[in-house]
Amino acid sequence: MKNALVRTLDALGMAIAAGRHPPGATLPPEPTLGATLGVSRTVVREAVKSLAAKGLLVTGPKLGTRVLPPEQWNWFDPDVVAWQGRAGLQRGFLRDLQELRRIVEPAAVRLAAQRATAADIEGLETAFAGMRQAIEHGGDYVSHDLRFHQGLLRAAHNQMLVQMSKALGALLRTSFEISTSLAEGPARSLPLHRAVLDAVIARAPERAERAIVMLIDGAALDIEHVLATRADLPSLALPPRPLAARVPRAPSADGA
Repeated sequence: MKNALVRTLDALGMAIAAGRHPPGATLPPEPTLGATLGVSRTVVREAVKSLAAKGLLVTGPKLGTRVLPPEQWNWFDPDVVAWQGRAGLQRGFLRDLQELRRIVEPAAVRLAAQRATAADIEGLETAFAGMRQAIEHGGDYVSHDLRFHQGLLRAAHNQMLVQMSKALGALLRTSFEISTSLAEGPARSLPLHRAVLDAVIARAPERAERAIVMLIDGAALDIEHVLATRADLPSLALPPRPLAARVPRAPSADGA
């Protein structure tokens, strides 16, 4: 039943995020949905309960099962963010994401610079090394970038921020996918990541905060550039796009 429930939840969540069931619409009856999705009424009922808990639906004896507007959805739920990412990213969504990062991450990094343990630093160094490896030799940059930023939130050793690091995962990946889609985007941001990490290691909260703000603002510019050029936005339905290996430059005539 679990696999059927996961598939049903994903199918209904995607249908709502994509607007196939718009806000205010009433979902078809359980038997109809079950027949359409090839699952039992029990599975449909459990999926509807999960979607209601995520803020996408409201149910009631006289209401039926109705779709709620996006402003009532739980945007800290990774499933909700993933469905929206797969359905299509929007300017307002990306703006809200960058504003949230500007509020949360600088404060978290200040705490990380005061509280990070040796294990936290080791995890951040490993994530940074993975990012550098992907830039120099090709591979998955986004996953290491995500581990780096989630590691910073965990290094704050604040229970609320630790929980937020889980919820922000899909949100952060959205931003990182866009930045990575730009030529030289990862290489340009790598020194800024190093500056953040060095400030955390040095127990320098103000320096760490300045460095993370520069990093976030750079990502915001990348997003604005992609939106302005109308380039295709990445799909979160697929694994992170790997970077291509860098082609070494041919030596010049003077050997430089």
